[in-house]
Amino acid sequence: MNDFRTLDDLPDDLAGKKVLVRVDLNVPMDGAKVTDDTRLRAMLPTVLELSDRGAIVLLLAHFGRPKGEIRADMSTAQLVLPIHRLAGRSVRFIEDCAGPEAERAVTTMLPGNIGVLENTRFHFGEEKNDPELAQAMAALGDYYVDDAFSAAHRAHASTEGITHFLPSFAGRAMEAELRALGRALGDPERPVAAVVGGAKVSTKLAVLGHLVGKVDHLIIGGGMANTFLAARGVSVGKSLCEHELTGEANAIFDRAEQAGCTIHLPYDVVVAKELTPNPSSVRTCNVHEVQPDEMILDIGPAAVEALADVLKTCRTLVWNGPLGAFEVPPFDAATVALARTAAALTKEGSLVSVAGGGDTVAALNRAGVTQDFSFVSTAGGAFLEWMEGRTLPGVAALEQA
Repeated sequence: MNDFRTLDDLPDDLAGKKVLVRVDLNVPMDGAKVTDDTRLRAMLPTVLELSDRGAIVLLLAHFGRPKGEIRADMSTAQLVLPIHRLAGRSVRFIEDCAGPEAERAVTTMLPGNIGVLENTRFHFGEEKNDPELAQAMAALGDYYVDDAFSAAHRAHASTEGITHFLPSFAGRAMEAELRALGRALGDPERPVAAVVGGAKVSTKLAVLGHLVGKVDHLIIGGGMANTFLAARGVSVGKSLCEHELTGEANAIFDRAEQAGCTIHLPYDVVVAKELTPNPSSVRTCNVHEVQPDEMILDIGPAAVEALADVLKTCRTLVWNGPLGAFEVPPFDAATVALARTAAALTKEGSLVSVAGGGDTVAALNRAGVTQDFSFVSTAGGAFLEWMEGRTLPGVAALEQA
């Protein structure tokens, strides 16, 4: 998985060379204020390194879903100031990402300068991976660097098309992501455990189907676990459950058995009659004692302890999705407890832990352990598709480049 070129393969002296860097600028905003700058910080190492090496750094990105329409509220211009503040150097806005106006603007830039190109999705050709648009973008630069793993699952002009026209390299964030993913599922140290949580089995069927052939232990949590429990004949009361998918759940049990993968389901659970913070009806019970008017909202403490023991025997962990309704206390207890166990094992050097997906990042932040995992991916869709074993076009393009 590491057959791609990185910034180390570029010439040391990039003075005056124009480098197009595909970044992820999709940050949440409240008016003109960025409310979470994680993605902006992630690109800084690449941007600053190229700038320090004398390159003219041109940031390529989409922002929102304008569908080829030019919209002021989706202009990347509003990110120039936040990027300038984080980077600590001047950043200018370039009013297009291809064509004569962009070309003129770039000719006035000096070595080390940083420019933010206008939203790539203002062009219809971006999402269609139009080779003419890709070539017009490529005309602005001498080299292309992809530092946006979160956009790597889409074959667009700025992620895949452009690699056919310029020498292409992985940025530092992309490089870290690909190396971490390689360690987690490409060629991992065994035994390997995967935690897969979330509300619905339907959104993660492909992930589960792929993982049973890759991991030694599959820990299923969240609303998904209820569908697997129901498939095993357990009455789950009013719990969120996709009863129509119990056949698919049983097929995954069968595949796991053939592959020698152990599926872990909770045998004690935390239930309540309503999903509200600290409800009066909350109780912990054996999984076979759920009443018809109760819903399973978290994994119980005995199950968490057993899962912690499983992680202690493992060398690698991949985590996607919470174990319970973690946004509502006390149903965050299992996720927080198991995340802290994984973090402690990682710190002592016995476990490589890789986590990804929006809910997962929020859950690890809640547990206060994001810094202690080996790697936490901010990518949502791309991380899921990678867990499904799919080829990501943006990554494949770098490997072929």
